[in-house]
Amino acid sequence: MRRFPLVRAVRLLGMLGLAMLLRTEITSAQQAASPADANSTNSLAESVHELQTQVKELRALLEQMHTDMERANRANVEIQEKLRQTERQLETALQSSQRTAPGTAAGAADASRASGQSLGEGVDRRLSTLEEEQQLISGKINEQYQTKVESASKYRVRLSGIVLLNLFGNRGAVDNADFPIVARPPGALDSSGNIGSSMRQSELGLEVFGPQIQGANLSANVQMDFSGGVPITPNGVNSGVFRMRTASLRLDWSHTSLVAGQDPLFLSPLTPTSLASLAVPALSYSGNLWAWTPQVRIEHRVSLSENSGMLFQGGILDPLNGELPQDEFERLPQAGEKSRQPAFASRIAWSRRAFNRSITLGGAGYYSRQNWSFGRNVDAWAGMGDWSVALLRWLDLDGEFYRGRGIGGIGAGFGRSALWNGPLSNPNTAVRGLDTAGGWAELKVRPTAKYEFNGTFGEDNSQASELRQFPGAATYFDPGLSRNRNWMTNVVYQPKSDLLLSIEYRRLRTFSVNGTSVNANQVNLGMAVLF
Repeated sequence: MRRFPLVRAVRLLGMLGLAMLLRTEITSAQQAASPADANSTNSLAESVHELQTQVKELRALLEQMHTDMERANRANVEIQEKLRQTERQLETALQSSQRTAPGTAAGAADASRASGQSLGEGVDRRLSTLEEEQQLISGKINEQYQTKVESASKYRVRLSGIVLLNLFGNRGAVDNADFPIVARPPGALDSSGNIGSSMRQSELGLEVFGPQIQGANLSANVQMDFSGGVPITPNGVNSGVFRMRTASLRLDWSHTSLVAGQDPLFLSPLTPTSLASLAVPALSYSGNLWAWTPQVRIEHRVSLSENSGMLFQGGILDPLNGELPQDEFERLPQAGEKSRQPAFASRIAWSRRAFNRSITLGGAGYYSRQNWSFGRNVDAWAGMGDWSVALLRWLDLDGEFYRGRGIGGIGAGFGRSALWNGPLSNPNTAVRGLDTAGGWAELKVRPTAKYEFNGTFGEDNSQASELRQFPGAATYFDPGLSRNRNWMTNVVYQPKSDLLLSIEYRRLRTFSVNGTSVNANQVNLGMAVLF
C-alpha cells in the first residue's frame, strides 16, 4: 500500500468535514441573509460542490486500496500453500528412505551420513563466509566511524598514528641510546653498555581530503613525532620534544600527480623494515639515503600492459647540504640556499605484478650547487638505483645503492657535503665536495600473513684520502669518521591488524679515517598499536 493515496485520503476526509461545517453555516446564513449577501452564498455553494467532487475521488482511492490489500492477502495464501507442499514432499522423501530394503540399509545409512557430513561442511563453510563478511563489514563501518574527525572545514579529516614502546639494551658506546646510528669509542665515564625504554618514537598524523579541482582530487597530510630532542630537565630523557616530520599537499589525476611540501626523498623511495628505528629511518648514514625535504614534484604513470607500467618523477628540492643551523631561533641560509638555485632530481621506475605483488626497478639522478663564499662553489650530484623484487610468494629482495659527491644533505657521508683545508673565513682555503658511495639490501621472508623475518645490511663509505687531505667539515658527527657499516635482523609479529610486536638485533661498526673501528650492539623489543 502506497503512502501517497493514504495521505491524500486523509486530506480529502478533512476537507469533507470542513464542507459539512460550511454547509451548516450556509444554511443558517441563507435563513438570515439579506439580498446583498446572495453573491457570497453562491460562492460558498460552488466550494461545497468542489468538495463533493473530491469526496468522490476519495471513495475511489479507498476502493483501490481495498483491492490492493485483497491482492496481497491472496499472494500470502499462495506462498503459505507452497510452503506446506514443500514440507509434505520432504516428509514423503524421508519416509521413503526409511523403508529402504535391509540389504541396502547400511549403504543408505553411509550415504545418508556422508550426505549429512557434506551438508554440515557446506553449512560450516557458509557460516564461516558469512562471519568473515560480517567482520569485514563491521571493520568498514568502524573505519568510516573513526574517520569522522571534526574539522573547521566541511572536508573529511582522518587521524592516524602509532603508539610505540621500545625496550632496548646496548653493548658498547653509541651516539643515541634508543635508536643508535653510529658506534663511538667509550668515554671515561661510559660503562660497557646500558638499558632503557622510550616512547618518543610514537607518531601522529592527520590527513585532509578536499574537493576536486580541475578533475584532480585534493588531499593533504602532516606527520609528527616526539623525537625532536630531549629537554634539559629532571628525567627529560622521557619527555621527547614534539617535531614535524612531513607535511604536504597533493593533486591526483588519473595518471598524474602534483605534490608540494616537505616529503621523503622520491629519488630514494625505499627504507628497511624496523620498529626499532622510526624517528630516523633504519640504516641512516649506513647506506640509506633519506631527508624530509621541502620539494615540488610531478609524477606521471604510464600503463604498458595489464600487469606492467612506468612511473616518471621529476621535481625541485630545497638544496640541503647537512649543515647544522647557525641559530636556535632564526633560520639563516646555508651553503646550498646561498647558491640561489634549487636542487633538481628525477626518477624513472618500471614495475610489474608477480606473485600478487609488484616487482619494481628504478633509477634516479640528483644535482644541486653549494656556495661556500669567496667564489668557492661545489657541484653536488648523485646517481641512484632501487629495486623491490618478489622472488617467491613468500620471499622479497629490496635495496638501494648510490654514488655521488656533496650529498651529505640527503644522508650520505655522515652529513658532510664539503671538506676544506683551513678556516672558511680565509679566502685562500680550498673547498671540495666529498665523494661517497653506499647502499643497502634487505631479504624479507613472509611465511604467513602474521609473521615477517628480515635480514638487512648497509654501508656508507666516504673517500678516506679526501678526508685526510681536507680535514675540515661541518658535521654533527665526528669529522674523522670515514665509513659506517650496519647489519640487523628482526622478526615482526602482527597478531591483529592494529597490533605489532617485534624483536631486533643490530650490530654497528664505525671506521675512522686512520682505519681503526669500534663496534656496538643493540637488542630492541618493540610493541606498537596503530590507530
